[in-house]
Amino acid sequence: MSEHVDKASVPLERVRRYLEPGPIVLVSSAWEGQRNIMTMGWYTVMAFSPSLVGCIISAGNHSFEMIRRGGECVINLPTTALTDQVVGIGNNSGAEVDKFERFGLSAQPAERVGAPLIGECHAHFECRLFDDSLVERYNFFIWEVVSARAAVSPEYPETLHYTGDGVFMVAGEIIERRDQIQPLPLGVVAQHQLSG
Repeated sequence: MSEHVDKASVPLERVRRYLEPGPIVLVSSAWEGQRNIMTMGWYTVMAFSPSLVGCIISAGNHSFEMIRRGGECVINLPTTALTDQVVGIGNNSGAEVDKFERFGLSAQPAERVGAPLIGECHAHFECRLFDDSLVERYNFFIWEVVSARAAVSPEYPETLHYTGDGVFMVAGEIIERRDQIQPLPLGVVAQHQLSG
């Protein structure tokens, strides 16, 4: 049933266009009276219980020191309604502007961390630093999600997925095959996630 499809070589710097795993998120942080928002297009779910998320934050990013020193952040999920704000946040430095004010976003108090939520986002995942052993070498942070909240509707919002060069894809049609998927026992889930 397989069908031959012509393929062409892809420049290695464009591999991300095919492998970006999830929607763009906005990471909010705060430290000693300062606050900031940064865009992030790559992160990875590492375990389900505890809920662990890994990501790279460049040391050159204004948020890096706030996040490193504070040991916490909020991963906020914007929808396509915030496309212009997402792009603007990614194109401006928090060292020069307050991104909440510049882009008309509301900073709301989180439940379990000091970093603010972005009120206009569909979902919020409050995170505390779980493991920083790879930060010095790779700028790789491992977060534990300690609180999660999401809008009740829509269940599957339209989210942005960055492919590079200023091009975004939008989450599309939902395809459901729940009746064909066999759930893994809870103790096996994290091991399966890491082993693939």
